[in-house]
Amino acid sequence: MSDEKRKPTPEEKAAAAAEARAKAEALRKLREQEAQASQEASPMEASQEPQEEISAPEAKTVSEMTPEEKAVAKKAAAAEAIAKAKAAKEQEEAAPPPAKPVSEMTPEEKAAAKKAAAAEAIAKAKAAKEQAEAAPPPAKPVSEMTPEEKAAAKKAAAAEAIAKAKAAKEQAEAAPPPAKPVSEMTSEEKAAAKKAAAAEALAKAKAAKEAKEAAENGADTAESAPDADAKAKAAAAAKAKAAAAAAAKAKAAREAGGDESGDDDAKAKAAAAAKAKAAAAAAAKAKATQATGDETPAEEALKVPSKNQPYLDKYVSRISEAFGQEVIEASYINELGKEVPTLTIQNERWHQVAQFLRDDEQLSFEYLSDLHGVDYEDRLEVYYHFYSYKNRQSLAVKVKTSREESKVASVMDLWHGANWNERETFDLLGIHFPGHKDLRRILLPDDWVGYPLRKDYVQYDEEV
Repeated sequence: MSDEKRKPTPEEKAAAAAEARAKAEALRKLREQEAQASQEASPMEASQEPQEEISAPEAKTVSEMTPEEKAVAKKAAAAEAIAKAKAAKEQEEAAPPPAKPVSEMTPEEKAAAKKAAAAEAIAKAKAAKEQAEAAPPPAKPVSEMTPEEKAAAKKAAAAEAIAKAKAAKEQAEAAPPPAKPVSEMTSEEKAAAKKAAAAEALAKAKAAKEAKEAAENGADTAESAPDADAKAKAAAAAKAKAAAAAAAKAKAAREAGGDESGDDDAKAKAAAAAKAKAAAAAAAKAKATQATGDETPAEEALKVPSKNQPYLDKYVSRISEAFGQEVIEASYINELGKEVPTLTIQNERWHQVAQFLRDDEQLSFEYLSDLHGVDYEDRLEVYYHFYSYKNRQSLAVKVKTSREESKVASVMDLWHGANWNERETFDLLGIHFPGHKDLRRILLPDDWVGYPLRKDYVQYDEEV
């Protein structure tokens, strides 16, 4: 369609109408200015005194102007009026039009409104995305953290705990001291002082609990022996400060002229504070027990990991890869036995696992240092102690067997030192070792009845 036959759009019509109105307004203003100028010029010409100057940048008055200069001044005034009208029109067009109901919009206006709404939504989404990216990332679980992230989390938790403890200390120090010595207090004042001391003890216990919880949530304390030492040192320092503060208070009370009754009051106050602190500690312990679902105290949950834990993890990993996880019935660090990594192996697979412990290049437990049996009334166990000279590492292994048919595969073919140990265990506990080349009693006669180290052992010959 050619430009001549095309019909103007509503926008073009509106723009043409606005332009026509602006031109008409400018023409009207120009006529008004011409009329005003002619009215001002007549008295000036009559008096021949230059009273006013026109708005044009001419130095002469209207009465001094020639007809050509007057015409130029009129044109300048008209141009200025047209410029003002144009500026007003542009300002009017720049202002957003009042929103119409959708039912009154033309198809073009609807499309423009949709585009504007889409652009606004995109801008809002972009701003929300930038705000989300600027926000700190959500905290990861400890199991997913890198060593650097764990270290940073530990430092942050420690810093937060120290800050809380410092704030609690400053708050306690900022508390006003008692206005009177205890000896001068009335019964009501003494009771109020006791209540205040109890409340202060509860507040301190609560602050300590919150600092402890903040440290637990910030990082995995099971991997931070240095943090545990720092906490122990901080706790010792806090106890020392508390003792010093208590001594200072007692000394101040004595110097203030307190008598025996005052000392009794101070002792009662200290006892009340200690009782409140103990109650708060017991409540925190009970809460921690309920939260974990068992009877493990919160202190045990904060145990420092053993230095041998990596070795235990290594043994479990190697054996599980070779025989499957089901072959290991239990694995732990024996805290009562020099923190030796300990495994409980299935009885049926023991000989295979034992050979693997000796021959695997990463394990190489070539030395059997000890072998003995134990009676637990409901079962019997054989306890093995191994040592690797190559890796300078230790390992303990337990193999369970029943009391009725007690048997554990012999390892004499793997470690010759097991010969007499297995014979002794057989002699005193009655545990059989299939595969042993000479399994017979070693301490007692062959005709001895029973096994003396069993807990249900009854002596056969009462006279002996």
